[in-house]
Amino acid sequence: MNLPFVRPPSPLEYFASLVQSDAHFPLLEAAATLAHDEDPALDVQQVLDDAERMLKRVKARLPQGADDLTRLAILNQVFYKDMGFARNANDYYAPENSHVHEVIRTRRGIPVSLAVIWLELAQGLNLQAKGISFPGHFLVKIALTDGLVVMNPVTGESLGVDQLAEMLAPYRDGADQLAGADLDEGETPLGLYLQACPPRDVLARMLRNLKEIHRAQEDWPRMLAVLDRLVILLPDTLSERRDRGLVHAELGHADQALADLQAYLEAEPLAPDQEALRARMSELASD
Repeated sequence: MNLPFVRPPSPLEYFASLVQSDAHFPLLEAAATLAHDEDPALDVQQVLDDAERMLKRVKARLPQGADDLTRLAILNQVFYKDMGFARNANDYYAPENSHVHEVIRTRRGIPVSLAVIWLELAQGLNLQAKGISFPGHFLVKIALTDGLVVMNPVTGESLGVDQLAEMLAPYRDGADQLAGADLDEGETPLGLYLQACPPRDVLARMLRNLKEIHRAQEDWPRMLAVLDRLVILLPDTLSERRDRGLVHAELGHADQALADLQAYLEAEPLAPDQEALRARMSELASD
């Protein structure tokens, strides 16, 4: 009996299936698939297995009945000291820093990719850990019985209010800096910057890092692959659809460019860039 042939999902279809719902969002698995644009044959299950082996290594060090502070301390000892995860200072803007399997292999990455792996282990230890999309530097926070810890995922260092204020200072506007805006606990500017970052937004930050790398290098084919994922991940963020249209235009894909730019303008009829985009669309239509 001949069984019907079932076509396996494409890398983009696989990605779309992972990110369609925010319920039980598989952050590590979805992040691992980003490397499919460079290596379609990458075994994502191997990445998950590697993470599971690392988790078992941490659990083997835990004393029976370890409290949350002990679990955090041992996780950081194993992750940063024993396994040697750290920033890739030699080639910070390499795309591989956003490819989770490469970060696991080399033990080098950028804050957000290191955080994705660390968060997977922390959650496997039942720690209440979340990402923080802090300006300029991705952070993580851990709710412990005795209070909140905000941590640098590159080093495992706990960050105090003064350190966080110093990190935030370049991103505060001039009026706030002159006024010395309140940075104490509670409903303050700093508190707003420490809100938990949903997994979907963590993944978007990873993709936007890659997007900017490819934009700087004018690597339009790779940038297009990243934008295809961003449009799937953030269907309501029309600026990504616009940017994809502009990249299609750079690549000479007139029909795809016009479709994306038209969709953006229909959704954003008062967009400040509408005149420039309409001029670009006229150029594409006349080519």
